[in-house]
Amino acid sequence: LAKKNNKKVSLYPYVERKQVKFKIVGDGYEKMPSGFDPEKGTVKRAIATCLVCGGVVDDKTVRKLFQQGKGGQRMVAVVLHKPGNQGKGYRLAKEEDLEVFKSAEKYLEEKRQKLMEEWGIDPVPDEELPPKETLGFRVQRYGMLTWGDLFNLRQKLALITFTEKVRLAYKKMIEEGYDKEYAKVIVSYLALINDKVTDKTTTLCRWLSTSEQVVSTFSRQALPIIWDYAEFNPLINDFVDWCSNTLAHISSISISATVMQGSATELPYPDNYFDAVFTDPPYYDNVPYSYLSDFFYVWLKRSIGDLYPDLFITPLTPKSKEIVAYTNNRTLEEAKKFFEENLKKAFQEIHRVLKPNGIAVIVYTHKSTSGWETLINSLLESNLVVTASWPIDTEMKSRLRAKESAALSSSIYLVCRKIERKETGWLNEVKEEIKNHIHKKLKMLWEEGISGADYFIAAIGSAIEIFGKYKKVMDYEGKEITAAELLEYVRQVVTDYTVRQILHNGIAEELSPLTKFYILWRWTYGESKIEFDDARKLAQSVGVDLEKEWGKGFIAKEKEFIKVLGPQERKLEEIKEKDLIDVLHKVLLLWKEGRKEEMKEVLKETGYGTKEVFYRVAQAISETLFNESKEKKLLDGFLSGKEKLKGEIILNEPKRLF
Repeated sequence: LAKKNNKKVSLYPYVERKQVKFKIVGDGYEKMPSGFDPEKGTVKRAIATCLVCGGVVDDKTVRKLFQQGKGGQRMVAVVLHKPGNQGKGYRLAKEEDLEVFKSAEKYLEEKRQKLMEEWGIDPVPDEELPPKETLGFRVQRYGMLTWGDLFNLRQKLALITFTEKVRLAYKKMIEEGYDKEYAKVIVSYLALINDKVTDKTTTLCRWLSTSEQVVSTFSRQALPIIWDYAEFNPLINDFVDWCSNTLAHISSISISATVMQGSATELPYPDNYFDAVFTDPPYYDNVPYSYLSDFFYVWLKRSIGDLYPDLFITPLTPKSKEIVAYTNNRTLEEAKKFFEENLKKAFQEIHRVLKPNGIAVIVYTHKSTSGWETLINSLLESNLVVTASWPIDTEMKSRLRAKESAALSSSIYLVCRKIERKETGWLNEVKEEIKNHIHKKLKMLWEEGISGADYFIAAIGSAIEIFGKYKKVMDYEGKEITAAELLEYVRQVVTDYTVRQILHNGIAEELSPLTKFYILWRWTYGESKIEFDDARKLAQSVGVDLEKEWGKGFIAKEKEFIKVLGPQERKLEEIKEKDLIDVLHKVLLLWKEGRKEEMKEVLKETGYGTKEVFYRVAQAISETLFNESKEKKLLDGFLSGKEKLKGEIILNEPKRLF
């Protein structure tokens, strides 16, 4: 419930007469029971463990039970906050809390029926969620099939009541003689606030113990299942103040803007019209924008759909022309082609409406090479010329997505101009130009503290500055070089430079391809798992054949993903001492188990015990990992005694006579 430096409070579940009950324990409450770990839940990846009998229900059965309507919910705790006081308090849910919650069912049915007759539409959104397995959507697996299924009974009642009040506000303003357009504006703001309330009022909202608050549904751009959700009270002062402060700030902006709805592939402006165009296009297949926007669309349709009939003419947001690389109803190749062709049309429109020498700024933040290939191809065919590129930190480091994946923290800003391009670049000369340019840029980025996946992506942006100057790049045999081939070369240049920087130069040549790959992976992706194609390309850049290696050592394949295992995820007896990184993993596990003599024997036999390169690699890997990483803790523990260890190994080595 609370996880701060000075405050730790938890719900403690216990079994009494074959029933699960709860206590609130921790600072200011009953003492935290010895051995109790509040971090350890009862459900993980839909595999549920019974607290009463210890039995385990597999994920398929759990989902099936939910689909059959056998999944339930139980209120267990109430958060208390007294205005004027700091901090939150907690108590267990009482019978009256449960009764109040249950009474919402009766009122909901009455109000729902009444509003359905008045509006001619179900006030609770009955529109279907996207098809199962749509990118970012997992709730359908648990029987949630309509947008209304994301809310419990009390939430539905609250939201349809607020929606009704928005509609009544417009009616009341017209009755009192307000100008229709003015009334429409005011009610539109109310509808947007209502959508903000909706975002924090679903069964997918988490309780964030580090700040003791409800986190909105869209803490990430996806809708995963939440096993223990938190209900939000939209009438608390903080939320009301937040809304009014936001509106006050927006209202104080004196510059007006014209907002239009239309397609980026058909801009309603003449040629050579704009000095500059700024755009942040969709990132390939990264985010299901239109499907996620339906969450808000269905409520806006009910609150102000009558005031904007043209905008809400379709049951859900239009999707057929959305420039994203979805595979829904398309093969992977068709999706890629659709995205590339339509992105090219949008860039060509930007080129058309720009004045000569005008600037276009394109923001892009996709980590996959496929996404970048399509962007580059589209850009090259639009005749926009990239003249500069910069990574700009735009993302919160603490956001959920950043912690769970190798998501980028920087956006790459590509600065393009409407200028003439050179006809042909020759491959050898372009390669040399790319290498020289990238080395200068990489040095600058390194000194600025750009790292990991951001570093690689920023390098790609820099490379476009060079080969984008040419209409085509040819080799001396007359073959036209593709963007994919140039990107492969860029990756090799960046990889070589990066390994040297990570290891502080000097020892990169002594390392095998597998050890280089391991170091580079940890620096680029940390402990995240990555899609196979991108993992393959990283491996290829250091000379590792991924398909030959997975399953043999530290490289594991999980469906379409590749994961690089740390020592704590490997079995000691299965590690073969064929490579420096394998020796390091074996040594770390022996150190962890206190088998010091065996550890020294391995270091002596392999010859790594006295080699500086071994300890430099261990130190370099440690520096790439988060402080909470188990692997980092092993590495740091082992390295803390390295000087003593090296001395012991040297003393025990047999003396040579000659």
